[in-house]
Formats: sequence, C-alpha cells, structure tokens
Amino acid sequence: MNEIEGRRPLKTRDWRIFQQVAAWLAQTAVTPNMISVSSIGFAVAAGLALAGTSVAQSSGMLAGLYFSAAVCMQLRLVANLLDGMVAVEGGKGSPAGALYNEVPDRVSDAAILIGAGYSLASRPELGLMAAVVAVFVAYVRAIGSSVGAGEVFAGPMAKPQRMALMTLGSVLCCFVSLSGSGLSGRWQSHIMGTVLGLIIVGGAITAVRRLRFISETLHIALRSDSAAGSETSAVEDSEGE
Repeated sequence: MNEIEGRRPLKTRDWRIFQQVAAWLAQTAVTPNMISVSSIGFAVAAGLALAGTSVAQSSGMLAGLYFSAAVCMQLRLVANLLDGMVAVEGGKGSPAGALYNEVPDRVSDAAILIGAGYSLASRPELGLMAAVVAVFVAYVRAIGSSVGAGEVFAGPMAKPQRMALMTLGSVLCCFVSLSGSGLSGRWQSHIMGTVLGLIIVGGAITAVRRLRFISETLHIALRSDSAAGSETSAVEDSEGE
C-alpha cells in the first residue's frame, strides 16, 4: 500500500488555506516529522489545560483553560493534516514517516482524554477508559493494514469525531464556566462525562465495525483465491487431457 492509499480521507485537505500553508512549509527546513511531533505538544497542552480546570480559582480562569484546551485540540488536528500534506504533496516524505504519523497520535489521544478525566468535577476512570478505547480503535485499524485488508477508517468514533466531541464539550464548558455557578463544576461534570461516555461507547462500536469489515474482507479474499485456484486446476486438467 502506498502512502496516498493509506491516508485518511479528509475534506479539509482540499481547503485552499491548508494547501497554501503546506506548500509554504514544504519550501522551508520544516519536515513532516517535525510537524507530527508538534502535535504532541498541542495535545499535552490541551490535556494540561483540562486538568488545570480542577484547580482554577476564578470563573475567568476556568473559562480560559477550557477555551485554550479547545484551541489546542484543533491545532493538534491541523498538525496532523499538514504533516501528511507536506510529506505527500510537498514531496518531503521519509522512510520513518509512518512511525511519526502513528506514534504521536496515540500519545496525543491519551494526553487529551486522560486530561479530560481529571478536569473539573470529572471522573478519572472515564478519561482512562476513553484513552484505552481510542488506542484500541487505532490498533484495529493497524490490524486491517497488516493483514492485507487495508486501512479501515470507519466510524462513528474515529479520531476526527473524538476531537470534534472533545472540542465541543470544552467550548460548552467554557461558556458554562462564565455563569454564576461555574466554579461548582456541576454542569461541566455532566458535559464532560457525557462526552467521554460517548467516546467510549462510540469507540467500542467503531472497533466492532472495523473488525467486522476486516473479517469480511479477508473471507472475500479467501473465496476469490479459492475460486482462482479451482479455475487454474480446471485449465491444467483440460490441457493435460
């Protein structure tokens, strides 16, 4: 499988602004691997901001931390987008590019989701469960590629959906934090708990869907190989006669 075939289909890749930024980066000394590693920095910043909401002393600080987390999550996704564009469209790919594409994503998911578990009035076990599910979903995708079924990006809770939910939850918590009861964490707890719960359940469904698709693809390939083998044997038998 080549690098283009294994890419996640993203409409944002066609946005002119990202194409221009990627083209500019391709002309600099910045490498795709550097961009991939930078995504970890944004994710860790998002996770720390979320965890920091548990010790915020004012509604303004609380809202600022939630908003910062949302921005950093989106910057993480932008980095994930640009590293591939600079590597492929910019012609700056490297032999280790696949490693830099995958490993930072796993660290980033864990940093953000675990941070969400430690956010104001939230539950750490939910963040840990969400992180484990996210890693498993990615692992299933990797299995599909390793056994010849191809990259399976089926949802409903792939990385873009996880980050969209987390961003939405953080923005909602930001607005709630500005209200009179913001410091109590009552509504933030409900919002973040719901988001993490959806990621856990949606991730489990996603893993099952991907496993079923991989299994069906392998069975189809086996039947095709068997049919081809039978046809070859029949031809050889007829030639022998």
